[in-house]
Amino acid sequence: MTEIYCGRCGRSVDDGDHDDCRRALALEPPRYCAECRRRMVVQVHPMGWSARCSVHGELTSG
Repeated sequence: MTEIYCGRCGRSVDDGDHDDCRRALALEPPRYCAECRRRMVVQVHPMGWSARCSVHGELTSG
């Protein structure tokens, strides 16, 4: 089974309650890769955001 990590705090999604994280991620970009837990390089720009994991590539808003 593959572990899935929280994009805001980096912990396993099975590790505790992530309601605050889900609310925050509705307004801000993820900081951690959900697949490998690496810290991502995040850029916020006027039209949204992009977050890049060195292993799994880039996510964008919208």
